[in-house]
Amino acid sequence: MAEADAKPNSFDSIRPERDRLPSSGWRRSIRWLRRQLPTGLYARTLLIIILPMFILQGVVTYLFMERHWHMVTERLSSAVTRDIAAVIDVMETFPQTDDFSQLKRIAYQRLELDISVEKNGTLPPPRPKPFFSLLDDFLSQEIARRIAKPFWIDTVGNSRIIEIRILVGKDVLRIFAPRAAAYASNTHIFIVWMVVTSLILIGISVLFIRGQIRPITALAKAAESFGKGQKMPENFAPRGADEIRKASLAFILMRERIERHVEQRTAMLSGVSHDLRTILTRFKLQLALLGDDKELEPLHKDVEDMQSMLEGYLAFVRSEAEEDVGTVYLSEVVRRLEMHAELEGKGFAATIEGRDEIRVRPNAFNRLVSNLTSNAWRHGQNVRLKADHGTKWLTVTIDDDGPGIPREARDDVFKPFFRLDEARNLDASGTGLGLAIARDIARSHGGNVTLEDSPLGGLRAVLRVPV
Repeated sequence: MAEADAKPNSFDSIRPERDRLPSSGWRRSIRWLRRQLPTGLYARTLLIIILPMFILQGVVTYLFMERHWHMVTERLSSAVTRDIAAVIDVMETFPQTDDFSQLKRIAYQRLELDISVEKNGTLPPPRPKPFFSLLDDFLSQEIARRIAKPFWIDTVGNSRIIEIRILVGKDVLRIFAPRAAAYASNTHIFIVWMVVTSLILIGISVLFIRGQIRPITALAKAAESFGKGQKMPENFAPRGADEIRKASLAFILMRERIERHVEQRTAMLSGVSHDLRTILTRFKLQLALLGDDKELEPLHKDVEDMQSMLEGYLAFVRSEAEEDVGTVYLSEVVRRLEMHAELEGKGFAATIEGRDEIRVRPNAFNRLVSNLTSNAWRHGQNVRLKADHGTKWLTVTIDDDGPGIPREARDDVFKPFFRLDEARNLDASGTGLGLAIARDIARSHGGNVTLEDSPLGGLRAVLRVPV
């Protein structure tokens, strides 16, 4: 029983998953870092190359150069201190002489030290240490260890010369030594070479990466053009690395297959519609030969409805046909809608924000806006249109004061031949292809059409097309 009690609970040995996850502060830091990083492939690739190079150079500079500076500066400072100690030994060995001219000459010619002696001199107050006090630290340590006398040093005044004053008995020995003799002053050459080499490597990397990114950008533009229903750029061809070439070739073959499929389906449906039109013409001719009997009026009405549906179906098929991209002015589109509203006796108001010029397929775009506004006029009396041409998107909002469409049916109304018998008047509901054609044209431009509640009390149609 004791062993059972001593045995740890199996659930205690399993840490909860949330305990293994980083803390919330760590996650916030990671999210903040991700937001700061560039999003483009070109910038990220450069960052992958440049950042490790800078980190490596920083580590090399800190470890190697720091050791180099310390070691070389320590040895040079020790050598200068030994020379000064030798001069002081001579002064203390021959204290009876007051003429130090020979000592000055030897120190200047052999040791490159300019010395002078101040009789009964005193040391000045200590100077503040410079920001980079490596030389001051090593000189102070060596003088205190080898000479063990009161001293004063100045490494700030003249950048090429350091001044050292040492109290020898009652006199002050003043020494001027070259800074290069006590300090490693040529280490900047290594840094200069390292920086110049890095800049050359970065330049080569930039040129190489640009050559690799350009085919990806061309592929993205070609895919965007295809999504908007535009023609493929004339200069587009598989380029770059093997993987990019394979992706470009796969895109070209995919586009050709899609275009071939659409052309075959359009041709087949057009042929079927043409045959059906021929049969309807025969029906009309036979009904005309039977006379104007009132009992035949329902048949005439059915034939007219079939003719109307067939025309709408042909229009839906033609909407998939490719059309060249051209320039359309929103003001002209609005002007035509105003004229149509006057003929129909409907209320219409329109506002345009942003640039008036857009690049779309003219006939398809005019039909798209016309279908949406005609649908609004068919079920309402007043229509309000607002076009907002931004930097990336064209948003056209069309509001009406009609009965609207229930939320659960707003996706179904975009299906071909779908009609809301309860919400709409069946005689005025059309063929059920207007919204289907509108969404088909919008999506062929890379956009979409959605339905919302209108502030006028009816339906709001929102058209968004990339520009």
